[in-house]
Amino acid sequence: MRAVVYRGREDLDITDVPEGPVGPGEVRLEVGFNGICGSDLHEYYAGPIFIPDGEKHPLTGRELPLTLGHEFSGTVAEVGAGVENAAVGDRVAVMPLYTCGVCPRCREGRYNVCAQIGFHGLMADGGMAERTVVPSHMLHALPDEVSLEMGALVEPMAVAYHAAKLGDVNPGSTALVFGAGPIGIGLWFALRGMGVENVQVVEPSATRRAAIERLGAATLDPTADDVPALVNDMTGGRGADACYDAAGVAPAVATALNALGAGRPMVSVAIYETPLETPLLNLVLGESRIQGSLCYTHEDYRAVIELMSRGHYDTTGWVEKIAMRDVVDEGFEALHAGRKMKVLVDPSIAIA
Repeated sequence: MRAVVYRGREDLDITDVPEGPVGPGEVRLEVGFNGICGSDLHEYYAGPIFIPDGEKHPLTGRELPLTLGHEFSGTVAEVGAGVENAAVGDRVAVMPLYTCGVCPRCREGRYNVCAQIGFHGLMADGGMAERTVVPSHMLHALPDEVSLEMGALVEPMAVAYHAAKLGDVNPGSTALVFGAGPIGIGLWFALRGMGVENVQVVEPSATRRAAIERLGAATLDPTADDVPALVNDMTGGRGADACYDAAGVAPAVATALNALGAGRPMVSVAIYETPLETPLLNLVLGESRIQGSLCYTHEDYRAVIELMSRGHYDTTGWVEKIAMRDVVDEGFEALHAGRKMKVLVDPSIAIA
């Protein structure tokens, strides 16, 4: 079968690979779509970072080279012994976490921050292929109303949904989202799905502002607007009830902390490529805090899929599909250059 194999920094090989067996508790999926994630971009241009290199991952036993892809949907093609939650023909989204189940975090129910966490597609052969084998506990059934294309977006939208919850917001809250990339868009959808009406998306790129405005979002331009002053006026001096950093750059963090209300969180859901100087005095004077957010839970997956089944998410203007053969030029390079926002790889046209 055809697959996108990562061999190292800026080294992707679109090639034929053998298919592995389906063991007990596993299923083989015919991949529907696979999204290229920001984590994949970091691996391609600056890695290996998370992908094991020279030492096998403790939970999967895998290292370079391996097939990428952890944002994917598919159709069950084969079921291993003992699988009771899936049947051939089922359409599913995949929650790609490998967790140990025994570390203190897992025992506390915080398996999304497992001390040995692994991802299908980063620590095991993933979904950027025609087919892939996954443990059945990763599967989430897709209702008829949710397409395989939308199903491939459950993973990044669950990242955003999990982060949105950590802001402790309610329908009357004022929330700021910094960055209008896929996770920022997901945060806007998640917050609106939670009933929060006053969500302002802070984005310096006119192209990205226009894209999320077409979905119905209100935006602020930090290069032209005094964001903290506007939020102060908007809230009667209270400040934002929650800020979400999906940009991962120092100016966004500084602006968020200046706009944040007393005792409220700035939720960080970005990957920071360089160290940041944090204005801790702002946190001290306001008794506010920075809250990290990692991954998602099965509950987040179920919530996102339920919202999708009601037509809550809209891919217009920010999601594009490409063939596997175009994954470097029209995928990684286009995303890195900012020419595209979100790309889904369609393995069904891998050889066309």
